[in-house]
Amino acid sequence: MIDITRVNGTTLMINADLIESVEETPDTVITLTTGKKIIAKESRQEIKNLVKSYRKDIFTNISF
Repeated sequence: MIDITRVNGTTLMINADLIESVEETPDTVITLTTGKKIIAKESRQEIKNLVKSYRKDIFTNISF
């Protein structure tokens, strides 16, 4: 899960695995696989970095 900020200033935690696309139009629009769209304050690059960090954290904490 990653934390994002909506344009109205509220924070929202979303499942990074459900992100289908992120585009700047000029607002950052996150489209989920469910079809829901979320407008975020973070840039496309910031969202990308949050997802990368989230995935890195998951894969470094796997114990076999």
